[in-house]
Amino acid sequence: MTAQGPPVTPDGRYIVVRGRLWRRADPALPPETRAALVGELMAARRAVRAAQGDPAATAAARARVDAAKRALGERGDPWWTDGAPDWNRRMARNTPYAAWWAARGGE
Repeated sequence: MTAQGPPVTPDGRYIVVRGRLWRRADPALPPETRAALVGELMAARRAVRAAQGDPAATAAARARVDAAKRALGERGDPWWTDGAPDWNRRMARNTPYAAWWAARGGE
C-alpha cells in the first residue's frame, strides 16, 4: 500500500490488499451516487459494530453492508461487460494478474 492507497490492477477492476484482489466500485457510477453509497456503507459498518451481542441487529446491519457493496459494484455480478471472469477475493499470484503483481514486488 502506498500513500495514495492500495495498488490497482492495470485494468482498474481490483485493488490488492495483502496479496488478495478486491473488486473496486463501478467507475460508471456518478460521483454523487458513489458518495451517497459510500456514506451508507460506512453507516452500515458502524451499525455492525454497534450491534455486537444482538444477533438480529447484527444480521440487519450486515444486510445493509451487503446491499451497499452490491450497489457500488463491489459484490454481485461484475460491473464490466466484456465477459472477463471475476477474480474477486483471489490471491493475485493465482490469477492472470500474477506477472503484474510479481513485477510490483508482490509475494
